[in-house]
Amino acid sequence: MPAEPGPLFGTAASRPEQQARWRRLVDSLLPEAARTRPDWPVRLDHCFARILLDNACGGPWRESVAPPAWANMPEARLSCAIELGEAVLAGRADLALLNRRSLQWRGSLKPPPAPDGLRDGDLLLRRWRRSDDAAFAALNADPEVMRHFPSPKGRPESLMEARALDRRFEADGFGPWAVEEAGRFLGFAGAMRLMRAMPFTGGERPGDCVEVGWRFATAGWGRGLATRAARLSLADLFGRCGIHSVVAFTAAGNAPSRRVMERLGMVHVATEDFDHPGLQAGSPLARHVLYRLAASDWQALRTGPIA
Repeated sequence: MPAEPGPLFGTAASRPEQQARWRRLVDSLLPEAARTRPDWPVRLDHCFARILLDNACGGPWRESVAPPAWANMPEARLSCAIELGEAVLAGRADLALLNRRSLQWRGSLKPPPAPDGLRDGDLLLRRWRRSDDAAFAALNADPEVMRHFPSPKGRPESLMEARALDRRFEADGFGPWAVEEAGRFLGFAGAMRLMRAMPFTGGERPGDCVEVGWRFATAGWGRGLATRAARLSLADLFGRCGIHSVVAFTAAGNAPSRRVMERLGMVHVATEDFDHPGLQAGSPLARHVLYRLAASDWQALRTGPIA
């Protein structure tokens, strides 16, 4: 599961070209298009910038970027904001959804209610705590845990990811839960809206598709904890949250995660396997497999034996 939307390696455009593209988008293209779109919730350039930047950053953008954003935003995040804006212009992204998430992060709208946690015996899925930081940073720095990612993460990147994961609950009412067993933090499991277009059916519109995923420290491997945690999350998604379907994807060679997907009853859609747009062409991790699960199929599985 990716931590944030946007490409991992920036774009082919030069920094000045990227900045000019951004300025044209928010200063002219979107405000001009708004004149013919009475259904859009905003009209002004600064409102479009707020919405796109917040969604690219996974929270109020000024908390992680010094103004002016067009000059100081990391290339990957600015590229994501540009992609979202262009998707709005093309009718491939719901501006009302993006605006609602932004306002909820900023406290202008009440966020969707979410339980404090989900429990299965000694396994607890809960909201993130600052006391998780050290264990999460250690997990993300472990080459064995991160072998199916481009590289391990440093502590600053890890802490930024933890904040972004928890903020998903404020925007959507669900997110990747912190997972603990008998009081010990082990990683995360849960779901998140995909805020960038993905090359498979239903993934074309940022924000429409929900991905389920997990990442565990080695102490949580080999005991079925990822499957148990994902089942708790799915029951909440399909029940309280009313989500109709989810996807999961991973690098083709990630056999352990694929086994979890299959134990959950997810179906591999081989015809929709894809090269991840956030990875460099030719990367050995680029090829990804896609799994799907509908709420109706989940409910049918729950009436039968659990693997």
